[in-house]
Amino acid sequence: GSHDSFSYWVDEKSPVGPDQATAIKRLARISLVKKIMKKWSVTQNLTFKEQLEGGIRYFDLRVSSKPGEIGQEIYFIHGLFGIKVWDGLKEINTFLEQHPKEVIFLDFNHFYAMDDSHHYFLINRIRSAFGSKLCSVECVEYVTLQYMWEKKHQVLIFYHYPLYQEYRFLWPGNKMPAPWANTTNVHKLLQFLETTLEERSRYGTFHVSQAILTPRVKTIARHLIRGLKNTLVHRNLPMILNWVKAQKPGVMGVNIITSDFVELVDFAATVIALNDLLLEEDESAT
Repeated sequence: GSHDSFSYWVDEKSPVGPDQATAIKRLARISLVKKIMKKWSVTQNLTFKEQLEGGIRYFDLRVSSKPGEIGQEIYFIHGLFGIKVWDGLKEINTFLEQHPKEVIFLDFNHFYAMDDSHHYFLINRIRSAFGSKLCSVECVEYVTLQYMWEKKHQVLIFYHYPLYQEYRFLWPGNKMPAPWANTTNVHKLLQFLETTLEERSRYGTFHVSQAILTPRVKTIARHLIRGLKNTLVHRNLPMILNWVKAQKPGVMGVNIITSDFVELVDFAATVIALNDLLLEEDESAT
């Protein structure tokens, strides 16, 4: 998985998003401030298509209306506005059309400046984009690749807003817990990932290990121009990747792992290779 999957492009000409504090919105009237914000808002370099081609199958999504804009268009957002959600969904669907056995998870987990009418608009967009590829809510343990192939389903949508109850194809957010360490310290992060794996539910949900470091205000103040990638990610990714390599998948093991700048190391290939451990278990059992 990728963290803030859509943030490969944010618009520094757009207004600051409603996910930001009032003080930041005031500061952003200075043009340089938005340039700095961009350095800290971008957490991926690759487009959706490039992420999919690189092996990413779980997408972490935050969305917002654009206050003051006529209509109900919804955009991706991380400090600044990204592309229209509709454009992203179409790009993802094109990949799925070309690869009918691939399955993806879209986790809509943060909504800003949206009332129910915006949600209905977005949900209809999701249905228009994927149609019969959408997998209805089911017991998590039933949803194997074989099950998905037989039903010709390719997309699981997780929707962290009460309206999910009105649609069979919207999985509740609590089926995709993603505990967040909220730290700049890689050792604290790895300890947190270990602890939350031990506490994860044995059955009935997926589980996201967010292998990401989060800048504090003082981190940003000290390293304004360097940005997220050069301040936190480059230096710590090798240690995070070593933790990934040491994991086991399956019940009480890792399930979905997300990272920033997924192309900087062999992240996707390393996570995917963990599945071979499950095959080895099957072979030894038989």
